Amino acid sequence: MNSNVLQTPIAYLKGVGPNRAGTLQSELGIHTYQDLINLFPHRYIDKTQYYKIGQLQRTSSEVQIIGKIVNIKTVEQKKGKRLVAKFIDDTGEMELVWFRGQKWIRENLKLNISYVIFGKINWFNGAFSMPHPEMELWEDHEKGLKMYMQPVYPSTEKLANKGLTNKVTNKLIQQLFLETKGRFKETLSPSLIAELGLISKGEALFNIHFPKNQELLAKAQFRLKFEELFYIQLQLISKNLLHKQKIKGYNFDKVGTLFKTFYEHHLPFKLTNAQKRVIKEIRADLGSNAQMNRLLQGDVGSGKTIVALMTMLLAIDNGYQACLMAPTEILANQHFMGVKELLGDIGVNIALLTGSVKKSARKIIHEQLENGELHILIGTHALLEDKVTYKNLGLAIVDEQHRFGVAQRARLWHKNDIPPHVLVMTATPIPRTLAMSLYGDLDISTIDELPPGRKPIKTVHRYDSNRLKVFQFIRDEIKKGRQVYVVYPLIQESEALDYKDLMDGYESITRDFPLPDYQISIVHGKMKPADKDYEMERFVKGETQIMVATTVIEVGVNVPNASVMIIESAERFGLSQLHQLRGRVGRGAEQSFCILMTGHKLSSDSKTRLETMVGTNDGFQIAEVDLKLRGPGDLMGTQQSGVLHLKIADIIKDNDILKLARYHAFKILKEDIALQKHPIILHAYTQLVKYKNIWNYIS
Repeated sequence: MNSNVLQTPIAYLKGVGPNRAGTLQSELGIHTYQDLINLFPHRYIDKTQYYKIGQLQRTSSEVQIIGKIVNIKTVEQKKGKRLVAKFIDDTGEMELVWFRGQKWIRENLKLNISYVIFGKINWFNGAFSMPHPEMELWEDHEKGLKMYMQPVYPSTEKLANKGLTNKVTNKLIQQLFLETKGRFKETLSPSLIAELGLISKGEALFNIHFPKNQELLAKAQFRLKFEELFYIQLQLISKNLLHKQKIKGYNFDKVGTLFKTFYEHHLPFKLTNAQKRVIKEIRADLGSNAQMNRLLQGDVGSGKTIVALMTMLLAIDNGYQACLMAPTEILANQHFMGVKELLGDIGVNIALLTGSVKKSARKIIHEQLENGELHILIGTHALLEDKVTYKNLGLAIVDEQHRFGVAQRARLWHKNDIPPHVLVMTATPIPRTLAMSLYGDLDISTIDELPPGRKPIKTVHRYDSNRLKVFQFIRDEIKKGRQVYVVYPLIQESEALDYKDLMDGYESITRDFPLPDYQISIVHGKMKPADKDYEMERFVKGETQIMVATTVIEVGVNVPNASVMIIESAERFGLSQLHQLRGRVGRGAEQSFCILMTGHKLSSDSKTRLETMVGTNDGFQIAEVDLKLRGPGDLMGTQQSGVLHLKIADIIKDNDILKLARYHAFKILKEDIALQKHPIILHAYTQLVKYKNIWNYIS
């Protein structure tokens, strides 16, 4: 059918009208026929089967039974009364129960006549019962044989109040099928449909709303999930391929003196094979005449900074400047100190630009940037200000990019006529599934091994009742000259409570670790920045042995001598947070420890998180578990939740379909990037983009 019919405003559908249209728009985002047809049920009531009472299981599922009512009685209870009917078939008996509308029900129920009842089963006091069943006389039921599964649609309180019940939604969708005669334009090519054995678009839409049986439903779901993921991958992959064709980049064709000098004389340790592989991938990009757009992911401590620095040296060797942007001043400072120390006296001019740099110093930085004296600029959002202009920016590195909005990143691109090469770094390992969807248009490099000499951190879970032993362990470690973190959770809603926990903890630690033998730092959100920095500084210099803190230390603080991380109320942290916190220790050559403290009462999710932490140090494995527990939206933070608007597919559960969709999208585009040989796919894709039914993701 003509796809434009599907763009008809929903108010024109018989049975909707302006009032209902307004509610459908505000509550479910349904503006057109197309939106309604894509409102997929989230579960189904299976009325294709009749159960016998003797077959019932103790699950709280909904079932359909044929039988007779043999008696009815009213039972007094503490508050009011209930109506109870005895319902039998040839295999057993059960109770039907009503708490409201009793008078009407009692008058209308017929004894010893066949009924079909439908509802949720309860098991109570050794017998089955069904509260407020749907009931229909068998002879009426037989006349209107409804041998299909009933869809249950997403709903809200407001919809229910306005009378837009599940039954009404179902009727509206039936009406839509009538008006369109159920003819829907095919959106996948015949070859793809044949190769994957898919059902047609029309059949899929009909069977997702009105499946005759489980098998047809499964086929409809597979077809629609594949299609949704296929078009998202098609968009991401074509963006990437076109980017490489269209957007020219600077060609860094030589490996010069700086790079060689650093590699031969300044490397603090031998590069791991993973680091060598990643540098090779980056070098191939930089010499390809196309703009690099690469995501570099590596676990905490895997040595991303060295890779970033060597990439910057390649830029400088080829006559260009480089910048590195970090989300916080602490991190920017740390990158600056780290890079400065690594470079030594190699002759590279490097500066730091953050909000707290004085005006006079800024002026010098701006001048040196413009005349090309400054080779590397490291900083925070301050790098994006209009005043900051480069002589020739060839490389921009963005650290922890999920903390920067798209618009902010785009501003870096426009600092030159030709956009600089871009390397995005993250220490939040992203599971492959998510990476394919969120960053499908970036090339991805992964550092998946730790530098030599790093001992894996030993992680244990201890209950509050073991606290004395844990304190003894801390004393032993401090005796060896080590330092200790003790971290308390911070959850906005209960800030007062958290603060109290932190202060109680601090007091009990000062009692057990008294002056003058022990010095303790404390850092939390209510302190002035200057006081925080002072306390941090004392800990970094080793003047204090214990740092008691809320999660402000999560990102990037590097104290090689700290070897113990104690996380209080560990069950209140998410997995990625626990993993990031653990990464604060284990930065020196000594054995480090992470101790997760909890009470005895733990939810099953908390147990899974703690077992995962104790079981593995691998950030990618941890991210996979986290993804399963929390879902994609939470994992990436809201501004990355483009991933959430999926109508039917689920990135985690449908991982296999996602891989299949990506494979086919890539295969088609590789041979035919303009989709000239695939007119059906080209048309469907253009329509999706035109009506914004594909979510232009993030990058």
